[in-house]
Amino acid sequence: MRKGGGGRRGARGDPQRPCREGPAAEGLRDVLGLGPLRLLRGCRDRLGVFVDDRKASIVKADSKIWLTFLLAAFAGVLHWWHITTLFENDRHFSHLSTLEREMAFRTEMGLYYSYFKIIIEAPSFWNGVWAIMNDRLTEYPLVINTLQRFNLYPEVVLSSWYRIYTAVMDFLGVPTKMCWTVNRGKGLSPVESCEGLGDPASFYVAMIFLLNGLMMSLFFIYGTYLSGSRLGGLVTVACFFFNHGECTRVMWTPPLRESFSYPFLVLQMLLVTYILSLIALCVSNIFFMLPWQFAQFVLLTQIASLFAVCIMGYIDSCKLQKILAAHMVALLVCFILMFGNSMLLTSYYAASLVIIWGILELSPKVLKSSRREVYVWVIEGCAWLFGTITLKSLTSLVFGIADDAHIGNILKSKFIGYKDFDTLMYTCAAEFDFMEKETPVRYTKTLLLPVVLVVLGVIIKRFLLGILLMFVLTQMKSMQIFCFCVFVGVFLQLVYHALQLLAYSVLAVLIMRLKLFLTPHLCVMASLVCSKQLFGWLFCKIQPKTLVFAILALMAIEGSANLQTQWNIMGEFSNLPQEELLEWIKVNTRQDAVFAGAMPTMASVKLSTLRPIVNHPHYEDAGLRARTKVVYSMYSRKPAKDVKRELIKLGANYYILEESLCVSRKKPGCSMPEIWDVEDPANSGRVPLCTLMSKDSRPYFFTVFENSNYRVLKIPKE
Repeated sequence: MRKGGGGRRGARGDPQRPCREGPAAEGLRDVLGLGPLRLLRGCRDRLGVFVDDRKASIVKADSKIWLTFLLAAFAGVLHWWHITTLFENDRHFSHLSTLEREMAFRTEMGLYYSYFKIIIEAPSFWNGVWAIMNDRLTEYPLVINTLQRFNLYPEVVLSSWYRIYTAVMDFLGVPTKMCWTVNRGKGLSPVESCEGLGDPASFYVAMIFLLNGLMMSLFFIYGTYLSGSRLGGLVTVACFFFNHGECTRVMWTPPLRESFSYPFLVLQMLLVTYILSLIALCVSNIFFMLPWQFAQFVLLTQIASLFAVCIMGYIDSCKLQKILAAHMVALLVCFILMFGNSMLLTSYYAASLVIIWGILELSPKVLKSSRREVYVWVIEGCAWLFGTITLKSLTSLVFGIADDAHIGNILKSKFIGYKDFDTLMYTCAAEFDFMEKETPVRYTKTLLLPVVLVVLGVIIKRFLLGILLMFVLTQMKSMQIFCFCVFVGVFLQLVYHALQLLAYSVLAVLIMRLKLFLTPHLCVMASLVCSKQLFGWLFCKIQPKTLVFAILALMAIEGSANLQTQWNIMGEFSNLPQEELLEWIKVNTRQDAVFAGAMPTMASVKLSTLRPIVNHPHYEDAGLRARTKVVYSMYSRKPAKDVKRELIKLGANYYILEESLCVSRKKPGCSMPEIWDVEDPANSGRVPLCTLMSKDSRPYFFTVFENSNYRVLKIPKE
């Protein structure tokens, strides 16, 4: 049996009522206007029908649960095949050399993969873990615990699996990979390429794609449960595929943290909707938060949505407190597993949990009025907002934490045009800009947006009718009336999902990258077009299957074109200039030579050459942002001697200069010299230092290597 709110699975046929909208819908329509006595009898009768329906629905769902899981498994396998094919088509990954595969993991992807590589190449698993917990390569000369800083538990787990897999296969004498020589042509030297799970990069990517295949199975189950029909699961999966480019980027960037984390958010939201087990909810929270530093902001929107439903009186405060307790335990476990990562306890998410708990405890004592009073909603909502901001500010001040200060600055830049070096480094990147105007157009072409708007319209209508009914019934002091109000609460899960969709929409509009949350949730909401609770009146006139397949057929017109566009992407990864750079570093520099340069390139240098670096792409630490600012001063208009002096303080021996960063301009005001003009107006108008270094690096630096993209400058000691 299910715990929590009313279920929505299975058909709700009644022998005496061959076609009806469902008891909640009928109650809202018919009960208003009845006399008190008839109203009580009507509430009692309809509540009995509602309970009978739930029992029949559960029995029918349980009898065919195997079919649901079979279809879910098929959806998972289909998605695994789809993303695996797209990845291989784009990069021809199976025919790349080890070095080329490592170069294919650009920017922070290469940084994360480097720790997987360190652990599997260490003498033992625990030696590898010790090495990444006492890392001397990533922020030279500092020794840092990367498990505390970089959300690396996915790499720890996968490296342990890889070592176990290869050890078992070696013991059994089963080959794990097949290698051959690939002739690259065009005067390039042949390379050795290995295929199979025994190849570290292939194993790493395969595990990510398997996890994201499982995610699609969860989406099918999610849509099926929420809509009460397997057709709803089909709609969710179809919408995801038809809008695949807007839903995920795992097929292009597998090592990113979201690739490991997001599948567990789907599980977590399913468990929040269907409170199967608070322990399971807690565990899913942990698996969602551990791999990704951004997870706390997503969970903040979820808690805010649940609290909004609670303050309107539709969720019992005790139930919400149990959910809060699961979140708090998960947060504490993550704090411990990440060796005291201070950003977790000083986050808006942590502050919100404490403030909501306090409001639930104190509000009944301070505010004597019922939660059905609108002014109580306003007071509690304002208390949450101001309390969360105040507590977060105080904890950050007390602990001296400024690592997440850039987040507030990014939001300020969206609303008041605030600019500084760190903010421009984010907002000049397309993924941190406002949502593209074309995105809603693409949603509309696949009919995803129109379908969801219709669903939202029906939910809002039913919700407003429920609010009206609630205020009518509060005048009547009867437990039966209270039961009817609980009975009307069948729509509360839908109200929560609508609020969650609103939160995701705000995030996605402000930061385009966060479409990752909005688009899949739109697909889940689209499943409700199959809900008899919302559209029972329509299903009396049109067969549900007829309606659903008609909608899917219309969606498929644009959706199939989107899929064909993805399937037509054919390429082969190649980056000869960077390959030349990395090979030169391996041959011509000492193992302890320290490098500085652009963040994406530093990740590749660390991964492929294992040379120490002074900066890297994980930009979430205040100290690292300060280091990167010093390193990027090579692209400012500062005097060369000042830049050299600061680089020597960092301990750098070589600087990798990229002329493209000096001249490229993604949009007005976003070239590196222009960004520095905001930060360093005193030198504005001078020739950028990077331009001078490209012509002649002497006397402050010596050019020791150059090709079409890169120039390596040696930094002589003063």
